[in-house]
Order: sequence, then C-alpha cells, then structure tokens
Amino acid sequence: MRKNLYLIIISFSLVSCYTYQVKKQVDPAIDNNQSKKGAALANGSSAQSKNIAEAQNLNSQQTPAPVNIQEKLAPNKNVRIDVDGKTYKIIVDRWESDSLVAHPVHNPKKILKFHKNQINGERIAEKRFSQPIADIITVVAYTGIGVGIWALLN
Repeated sequence: MRKNLYLIIISFSLVSCYTYQVKKQVDPAIDNNQSKKGAALANGSSAQSKNIAEAQNLNSQQTPAPVNIQEKLAPNKNVRIDVDGKTYKIIVDRWESDSLVAHPVHNPKKILKFHKNQINGERIAEKRFSQPIADIITVVAYTGIGVGIWALLN
C-alpha cells in the first residue's frame, strides 16, 4: 500500500499543467468578410450576394497571413521553436537586428542565436496553462483521496 502511495505522489510531481501550444492566427480579412456576410444576411439579400461573400471568404482563407516572428518572440517569453528541423525550448532574451538571442529553459548560462529566417514561424508554441490537464489532475487527486479514505474505513 505504501509503495502505491509513493508511486502516486511521484507521478503527480512529474505532471505539469503547463503545455506548449501554438497560438492560432486571426486573419483580419476573414473577420471583415464574415462581418460583411452577416450584414448581408441580416438585410435579407439574395442568394447571389451570399455566394459572392462565401467565395471571398474561401479566397482569403487560402492565402495565409504573414507571421511576424519578432512580435511572437517577445523578451522573457517561454516558447518552443522549430529551427531547421530541430526543436528548442527556450526563453527569449532579446533581438539583435535579425537575430534572436535566447537561452535554453533549464540552462540560463548557455546562449543560443538564431536568424529569423531559420525559425519556422508557424510552429512557435508558447508555454501556457492547460485547463483540461488541470481538471484531469484534480479529478484523479479527489478520486485518490476518496479511495484512501474508503481504504482506511474498511
């Protein structure tokens, strides 16, 4: 019984509620077309204007919005980046012209430099709090406490 309890405590200490998540880009052209489409539908326009709005929406979705890497990688952000096919978990220190200066998450003494053209802008993932993982951990903890109390009473 004690071995199981120690195993549960160790497994909870290894689980983190923080994950690296890629932030979705919001394209202003798509938002404009959707608001125009909504206005057209509210005015009771013909089916032809609906088809034109849908065609414009499809065209704007096909062209991806350019990613500004320097805005995404602001100083002191904890991110996971993909550079030339290799993944790095870094904390951004600063930008020197077109080069990113950063250090690995668990090694602040090591300095890494990457040119902005080497970084895959679509795969920049920020470290964020994950509510579903936190909920799962909470449910498992309450279940473990309930089982522990039940075991003590029996």
